[in-house]
Amino acid sequence: MLTMYGLKNCDTCRKAMKWLESEGIAYEFKDVRKDGVSAADIAGWTQKVGIESLLNRRGTTWRGLSDADKAKGEGDGGVALMAEHPALIKRPVFVKGGDVRVGFKDAEQTWIKS
Repeated sequence: MLTMYGLKNCDTCRKAMKWLESEGIAYEFKDVRKDGVSAADIAGWTQKVGIESLLNRRGTTWRGLSDADKAKGEGDGGVALMAEHPALIKRPVFVKGGDVRVGFKDAEQTWIKS
């Protein structure tokens, strides 16, 4: 089963959901703000894709953090920071069969279909 983590008002997440539905691919959507996401899940994702692939340093949430909080974004502190501020997680995050992918480009679409 494919699980997609994201935000329901994120344009890329909406695009991904529309594509999944048009392709007839069953998935479960989890809104990281509404449904929450555990620090353990985030830590597992970072082990698979790396903190740089997962931590969104370009969004308004990141820009709104204090310098002290931004400094926490390094290493294991990044996991706690993303757990505290789920909008810092790059979206969407796809989990399938123990594998994790971040983003929604051709490579992720091919992986989802496989």
